[in-house]
Formats: sequence, C-alpha cells, structure tokens
Amino acid sequence: MKLITLNTWGGRRHDDLISFLKREAGTTDVFCLQEVLHEAAGKVRQYTENHVDLLRDIRAVLPEHAVYFHPYIADFYGQAMFVRSTSQPVKVEDIFVYEFRGYDPDDLARSARNVQIATFDAPKKFSIVNFHGLWNGKGKGDSSERLEQSRKIIETLKSIEGEIILCGDFNLNPDTESLAIIEAAGLRNLVKEFGITSTRTSFYKKEGKFADYVMVSKGIKVKDFKVLPDEVSDHAPLMLDFDV
Repeated sequence: MKLITLNTWGGRRHDDLISFLKREAGTTDVFCLQEVLHEAAGKVRQYTENHVDLLRDIRAVLPEHAVYFHPYIADFYGQAMFVRSTSQPVKVEDIFVYEFRGYDPDDLARSARNVQIATFDAPKKFSIVNFHGLWNGKGKGDSSERLEQSRKIIETLKSIEGEIILCGDFNLNPDTESLAIIEAAGLRNLVKEFGITSTRTSFYKKEGKFADYVMVSKGIKVKDFKVLPDEVSDHAPLMLDFDV
C-alpha cells in the first residue's frame, strides 16, 4: 500500500494542492491530511485565507476514495483521511489527546487535538493513525501540554491491536522528549532512520525545518519512504510505501 501524509496549510496553495492530489490519486491508497476545512464559511474567525470548503474540493478529485473527516475545532476544521474504495477500513474513529471535543479557545491554533484512527484487517490487522500536534506559538520544543499529549497518544496506541502507522504534522523538533516518548513505544521514526533533513518547503520561512513524521511498528514492512519535492503547502508531503 502507498500512503501520503500532508498538512494542507488550509489550502492556501489551493490549485497546486488539488493538482497534486489528483496526480497522486491513481497510485495512493491512503491520504492522511491535516488542516482541512469543511463548510466553514461564516465560522472561521482566524486564518481567513484558508479555503472554507477544502474538503469538498479534495473529494471532487479523489472520487475513488472514501472520505473520513474528524474535526477538532467545532464541526468545520480538522483532519481528513481519504481511503481507496478497494482498501476500506473495518473501523474509523477519533480520540482526543489534548483537551476535549468542543473545546473553544480564543486562539484557534491552540485548539484541542485528536488522533484519527482507521483500522484494517487485511492481509492482517493494522491501523493508520493521523495526527496533528498541538501548536503553542513558541516553536516546536517541549512543553507540559505537549508532554501530556504524547503520553495520551501512547495510551491510545496501547489500546490498538495489530501493527501501527502513526503519521502527520507533530509540531515537534526531532530532539524533544515529547517525540522520544512516542518513539519509546517501539515505533520506528522513519524521518530519523532515512536521514531526512527537512519536512518543510520554501514557503516556510521560520527556524526549524522539522514538523512532520511517519512512525511505524516493527511488523510494518517499509518498501520506500521519502519526502516528495512538490511545494503545495508550507509542509512537504511524506510518502510511505509499505506492506504488512
């Protein structure tokens, strides 16, 4: 199977993003996307440059994929997973790992966070976990909230049967304790293992070129892993080709 994870940047590079997804649709079984808006007109009080119907626009170019949307801000902003119709999961759910469903802070960037979990049972049981980590406006180092978030992720992963792929925009530097907590659960950090030097594009002008990760349990057979060169967001797409 082939998986692509990408923080869409709220669709700020809309046309390039849509073209990229359309091009990759024929060979990609699962897209794990972050910062996706759904029918958000009149609801977004920050980041108004984002595309308020991004989910609709992506669905239009991925007709062979089923869509699963799990918001962490009200009902309009969150994570989406698109899964090819021939590879459907037996269960899809989300679990909050920071704050709670319905949490409504003044700054939407500091919103609650959830993990989106799709469980498959063929050829053997495994789960894909889509994650967008807490942003606090103070870089991507450790904080008490991020440490607690990592502990809750580990609690969630322990409840999952079978192999695990955890992917997304973690909003963490590689040397943080918050990331080490997750690695210590027995997951291979493919960004580290493959010597990746950046997961950001030229649109990202700040310090620190890491945010996005793919981590896999020991039973996931990694056939290929890479950062794709397409600049369709301030995050680069990460591609995993794997077997279980």
